[in-house]
Formats: sequence, structure tokens, C-alpha cells
Amino acid sequence: MKLSRVLGSVGVVSAAALALVACGKSSNNNAGAKDAKKFKETTPVKAVKKGGTLSYAEETDTPFTGIFNNELSTSAIDSDVAQFGNESLFDVDDSYKINSKGPATFKLDRKAKTITIEVKKGVKWSDGKQVNAKDVEYEYEVMANKGTKSQRYTASLQNIVGVTEYHDGKAKTISGIDMPDGANGRKVVIHFKEMKPGMLQSGNGYFLETASPYHQLKNIPFNKLESSDAVRKNPLFFGPYKISKIVRGQSITWVPNKYYWRGKPNLDKITVSVINSNSASQAIKSHKFDIAQVVNSQWQQVKNTKKVNFVAKVPLQYGYMGFKVGKWEHGKNVMNPKAKMNNKSLRQAMAYAMNIDAVTKRYTQGLSFRIPTLIPEQFGQYFDKNVKGYSYNLKKANQLLDKAGYKKKGTYRVQPNGKPLTIHLAAMTGSSTQEPIIRNYIQQWKKIGLNVKLTGGRLIEFNSFYDKVQNDDPSVDMFIGAWSLSSEPSPNDLYSEKAPMNYSRFVTPENTKLLDEMDSQKAFNHKYRVEKFHEWQKYMFDEAYVIPIANSYSITAVNKKLTGYSLKPSDSMGNGFPNWYNVAYAK
Repeated sequence: MKLSRVLGSVGVVSAAALALVACGKSSNNNAGAKDAKKFKETTPVKAVKKGGTLSYAEETDTPFTGIFNNELSTSAIDSDVAQFGNESLFDVDDSYKINSKGPATFKLDRKAKTITIEVKKGVKWSDGKQVNAKDVEYEYEVMANKGTKSQRYTASLQNIVGVTEYHDGKAKTISGIDMPDGANGRKVVIHFKEMKPGMLQSGNGYFLETASPYHQLKNIPFNKLESSDAVRKNPLFFGPYKISKIVRGQSITWVPNKYYWRGKPNLDKITVSVINSNSASQAIKSHKFDIAQVVNSQWQQVKNTKKVNFVAKVPLQYGYMGFKVGKWEHGKNVMNPKAKMNNKSLRQAMAYAMNIDAVTKRYTQGLSFRIPTLIPEQFGQYFDKNVKGYSYNLKKANQLLDKAGYKKKGTYRVQPNGKPLTIHLAAMTGSSTQEPIIRNYIQQWKKIGLNVKLTGGRLIEFNSFYDKVQNDDPSVDMFIGAWSLSSEPSPNDLYSEKAPMNYSRFVTPENTKLLDEMDSQKAFNHKYRVEKFHEWQKYMFDEAYVIPIANSYSITAVNKKLTGYSLKPSDSMGNGFPNWYNVAYAK
């Protein structure tokens, strides 16, 4: 369950993308939930007219970092602005199962413990060079080399033979990746220590689904890669469009990749511009952009806009609250039993005190909704419908704290050892009501006698927020973030001992056991795997190291003159984004 809608990889999505940070006037109705039933995932099919410029709004209150390499980027905003050229190696069906219709073919051999990837002839980088075996292999070097400090070097990828030795500097190459026809051939065979049940699904985390242009990057030292012009200013892609201009952090202009393997795309140009999410509804109503995300709390303001199709789905993502209980040390999460937040009753009480249902109803008219577990409902049988989550219950919250020895002294409670208790919460900036929502939760915690203060006294800008959270800044006791997930449901890469993105830093023998079991050989038996997923959800609910908060409909306003825009997985470029090759103006 790696994050980021760039499904083969993990990225951090700003909580601002989620309903939790909704903005706009309060409204005590659930009208949006009724409208949601009418949403479609695609624009109407029409005859295509070649040419034209499309303008795309990238809604964020912070500039994009502009790291255009799949193994170095961790921001969903970067993934978003790169989607027009950043194609995956594989296409998928509507259940996200990998097929061989995309840029590369895919074969899994359980007995030999290998997968074979063959890039198709004619799949070329935007400078005209054929994508070859070395480009596929080099992606693994970028991910695993210590110099890049890639957040994507996870325990799951260490299941590839030789990756650990390469990472640790004991080998110059990754022994488990073969190029049978040489570096300039198109075939790559990857050898695994053991095969995993999720390997047929895109986003499984056991191998990479992207490539890096070796001929462009080979002379750049790994520790200089992230800041290099090749990654920041003139990246190469093998998708339908290529970058013609970047205004750093603000805008990108895309033009057709004339070497694109499917043929010339329909549009002449795509311009992506950063706009503040508070301006979204005005931009939609005035038709300033051809494609713009709807901020859910502004739905009532935009829903009757003419000349627009609203395309929507519930994406694989959620907002969550995490409690810091340890540190990242020597390549793994190390828990501190004495951490302030390492008390289950305290964590559970804080979850019960949150009035999430009231918040989503008030600020998003039902277009967002509280979620009960860390496995979203879209994962079908893997979702445990018997886990009800932390519904609002102040009485229970108070009882838990009383029983655990958090006694009241005046307004606030003290720790069981009698020392004062101040809890520092890190939360991101967002749209206009992000602050009132966070202040609301702080008030809720005050009602049960907990003194919660914002880290630094205010909401934190997206990049600084993740800098603090990733580096275990001591000023953060708990934080509110969000995941955008991949399409294979295993949570191993987010919550295991060796997952850099396990930002709470919790590690328990039971958690490790359950995560190992759900991705074990035994888990090739679907029934067994489902059981383990259910056990893990119950365990995580009880331990409350991470509290799921909400998910929401993702609604896009699309100019009525456009056709070919689809959110169906089978219509994507294998990465969760629309296949931009198909998008066009209608005749």
C-alpha cells in the first residue's frame, strides 16, 4: 500500500488534498452525498479534433519542489505536475492487475522466483533514444544507492537478490538484476529471495514500475542527482508529452513527445499553473482553466457551473493522525518505550475525542467521510467492515484517561508520574478552514483535559511539515498527515520496521508478524491473506499508533469541450493518472 497516486511508488500527499482541510462557508447539510451518487468517472465520448492548448490548475498553497525522478520524489504535488509525461512501464486493468499492453511486457515465474520485463521496441525517451534494459536497471540503482538517500529504499525492495549488498557498498552492481541481451537490449530479469502474493498487482512495492534515462544521468554522482538540472530543469520522459518550459515551483508547459510510442497525442500544448486552493471555485466558475480540482467544501458554489463536466471518484487515499513513539536510526524504526505518546489509553482517548463526522458534514456537505480502518473500502475483501473505528465518545475518552492515571490538575491533566503534560501537534497549512478545523480538534482535546499546542504555534507549510516529520523533530509529539496509496493493499511499506515512511516509528513484534504473514508464501492463498489483513486492522485499531481520519470524493471540473478524460485504472498510463494521449478537444 505504497503511497502516492503514482501507483508504482510512494509519495506524500498534502493533507490539503483531503477533505479534512476543507474550506468555504459552513453548511450543515449532507447535500454533497446525494450529488456524489450521480458522478461519472469519464467524460462523454466524442469525435476528436486535433490540436489546441489545455490549461490545468495545480491547486496547492505551496510551490511544487520540482523533483522529476520517481525514486527521489516524495511529493504528490510533484507527481501531479509530472503526470503528462511520466508514464509507467505497465498498463493495468480496472482491478489494477498488471498486463502487457503498456510500454513493457511482464512475466512472473513463481518457480524460478523471477519477473521478466521487456520494453517494447519504439518506446523512446523524449530525446528520441530507445528505453533500454539499463534504464530499467538504473532505476534500482537510484533507489538503492546510499548517495541518493531515497525514501523508497524499503524492506520490500530488499527482497530483490543483491539490493542490500549494493546499498551497503559491498557490491558495485545489483547481482539479482540480469540484462540477458546486454545494457542496450530491452529485456530485464529480476530475481527475488521469495515471491509475494501481491506481485501481479501494480503498486506492490516489490519491484519498480518506472525507468530512469541512464544516458542522461550516468555522469551525475548519486548524491548530486536530486539537485541536478537533469532532474529539476530538463527531465526526460517516455510518456505522450515532454516539458518545454519550467518556471520553478509555479508552472510547466508541456508539448507533444514526437517519439511517443503510441503515436502523436492530440493536444498541441498543456500548461500547468499553480493556484491557491482558496481560488479554486472562482477559477472554475470563470472557466479560467480547462481542468481544475473542486475543493469539496466549495461544491455548493460550483455545482451549477455551465459548460463543465464533473468527473469524480473516491481515490485510494486518506488523512490520518500519527503519534511519535520513536526515531529512525540506522535504517530502521526504533521505538522508545518512554516516549510521551507511548501510552495506548492516551492515544485512544485522543481518537475518541475527535468529532470527525461533524467536521466532514459541516465543511464538505458529506463529500468527505470518516473512515474506520487503515485499509480503505475500495480494497474489497481486504477491508474489515467489522472494525468500526473511533466514533465520537467523550465519556469513553475521559474514562480511558482516568483509568490510565492522567489526573486533572485544574483545567488540564498531568502525566501518570505527576509531571505536566503538553502535547505538540504538527499540522499543515491548507485552505481557509484548515485552521478552524485543527483549532476545533484542539478544543475537543481540551474538553477531556489535554493541553495540545501547535508545533511552532502555527500551521506548517507542506515542505517544512514533512521535513520535521521525516526527521523526527523533537518539537513534534503527534501530526496530521495523509497518504495517497498504491493499488496493492499491503501496508508493509508504510508501517513496517524498515519503512522510512512509518513516521510514527512504532515497531512491535505483533505488527511485524502480521505484516510478514500477509505478504508470505502462505498468503498466495487468498482466504488466508484476507484473514491476516483483518487481524492487522483490528490490531492497529486497538493500538492506535495511527488513527485514520477521513477520505473524500475527488471531483474534477473538466471543460465540456474536452473528451477522453477518464479516471478508470484501465484508461490510465499505469500510474493512476488519466492517459493524456487520449485527451482531446471534441469536434
